[in-house]
Amino acid sequence: MPDLLIRNGLIIDGTGNPGYYATVAVDGDTMRILRGDTSDLESGRVIDATGHVVCPGFVDLHSHGGLTMLREPLNEPKIRQGVTTELIGIDGNSAAPFKNRDDLEAFVELDSGLNDIMPVGRDWRSVDDFLSLFEKTVSPNIAFILGNSAVRIWSVGWNDRPATGAQMEDMKSVVREAMEEGSFGLSTGLDYPPGSYADTNELIELSKVAAEKGGFYHTHTRHSLMMNGHLAPFEEAVEIGRGSGAPVHLTHYRQPDQGVGSHLDYLGLVEKSRDEGLDVTFDVYTYRFGGTRVLIQLPNWTKDGGPERVKEVLRSQEERKRAKEDMLSGTRKLNTDETWLTAFRKPHNAQYDGLSVAEIARKRDQDPFDALFDLLLDENLGISAVLGGTNAQTLPAFVSHPYGMIASDAILFGEFPSPRTYGCFPVVLAEFVRAEKHLRLPEAIRKMTSFPAQRLGLRDRGVLRDGAKADIVVFDPDRVKAPTTHRQPKQFAQGIPYVIVNGQVVVDNDVLTKATPGVVLRHGR
Repeated sequence: MPDLLIRNGLIIDGTGNPGYYATVAVDGDTMRILRGDTSDLESGRVIDATGHVVCPGFVDLHSHGGLTMLREPLNEPKIRQGVTTELIGIDGNSAAPFKNRDDLEAFVELDSGLNDIMPVGRDWRSVDDFLSLFEKTVSPNIAFILGNSAVRIWSVGWNDRPATGAQMEDMKSVVREAMEEGSFGLSTGLDYPPGSYADTNELIELSKVAAEKGGFYHTHTRHSLMMNGHLAPFEEAVEIGRGSGAPVHLTHYRQPDQGVGSHLDYLGLVEKSRDEGLDVTFDVYTYRFGGTRVLIQLPNWTKDGGPERVKEVLRSQEERKRAKEDMLSGTRKLNTDETWLTAFRKPHNAQYDGLSVAEIARKRDQDPFDALFDLLLDENLGISAVLGGTNAQTLPAFVSHPYGMIASDAILFGEFPSPRTYGCFPVVLAEFVRAEKHLRLPEAIRKMTSFPAQRLGLRDRGVLRDGAKADIVVFDPDRVKAPTTHRQPKQFAQGIPYVIVNGQVVVDNDVLTKATPGVVLRHGR
């Protein structure tokens, strides 16, 4: 007798094929499709999905929720969107491996505006130890990708210098061991030191190791190369794939602003790369507003040495002046009107949450840069920023492109996160499919299920078929909605009454069950 039957729903199986009507039977953590009359079949429970779509759980290839989930394991903003699998370790910023506790704590401090602070009472060093913290303790499944910042800290240290031959061999060993412990590949965030101090050749050599183990190269590209042309950061990523043999995945790929080339240039680069025979894919988030640690706005030289070096700069009037000049003239200029700050942890700073740097400066009667620098010191560097930087007019072309998938890039802490944290996936169903008809529903679901599962090499997730793992979403195609907004971001998705992870119901008729059935998915196992 099955544990659960889902009857009368339109099954859209994740492959891109049209939907059909059948019954989904869940037995333990796996599922079967039952056609024909199942009215006499007994089960532990029945969900009547009349008027609803039944599809695979969504797979998010860009999650910043790892450390947050160790404190808030239900992952409610994402689970209520139907996300059942999360890839962590993105942007080169994985929380493992580290040789010692000091390096781990220093890295988490430097990265705390993007991936959260150190969870109380937790400790780890290796990838294996870190991943063991998530097994059946969080609601979604967890996959891990190795960040090159951790690799560089292990072998080279915190400074901006080229790796020696011995250090290169050591880094290769770190990548090899992480792949053997279950990493799905190598991630980079080439605007985030110390990983950004790696040159192209270093990344080719490390990606070769990942590729030999069946992994891929997942990259936030090097923004500083924009001075060489708007496609130069992405051309470097393709060159790394060409030189290493690793599949390349361009994350949060979109036209950044109007007038920065044409969106056809960006999509053409992916198409031409694939025509060349390279395996290049991309993901895109579905809002104009991005989010990251505000430290990304400071020039890289301020972080040459780690978090203590940043604090030295911020305490020095002379070095503040130099940093400000660079932030006014570099390739990443600080727009004080469109950089909104959040994730203040000191109670006396809560009054600034959600305000722009310019608004905060007026409130404090300070120069905007000095206001930002003072707050960074007061908050131990851990401030998040929500920013513009996406051309909303061309975003649908990226969302609907056949080589693209949907990924949230969501930061789960702070009172005013980007609306993508609460709405990235359902807004596809509500706006890009139902309202504006930029793409068909089966294709939209493929981009959130089987396509990212394929990129990871997951054979039993991202699809509804006999023997697949029972990660399932039931949603109302006429009512699904993402009410989240820039000014009121913390609003849950609507019209997704049931979410199932590994056969266990985690959202039950719109009620969070608090179940934590998520498992760690390890590459090659």
